[in-house]
Amino acid sequence: MICQHKADGAMIPIKFRMADDDGLMQEYKVKSYRDLSHKGPFEMPNGIIATATMFPFECKIDCFGKEKTVFLYYSSFDHVWTMATGKRL
Repeated sequence: MICQHKADGAMIPIKFRMADDDGLMQEYKVKSYRDLSHKGPFEMPNGIIATATMFPFECKIDCFGKEKTVFLYYSSFDHVWTMATGKRL
């Protein structure tokens, strides 16, 4: 995951890499994003509860010519980024 940190501490997701079904690493650029951390605790599409230590983002990416929505969240407790796919919140 590559992200930008603004002076006020806010994060902006820029791009990420992950393995496809064949095991090859693919890079995806974030075309647009929406910071969902202001909503308070809520359940992400994969069942993870976003809390004060979770920073969730709804991101639009280009995936082989099709626009897809993915949910990326950063756990400040574990220092780990995770991705979930699913319906819009």
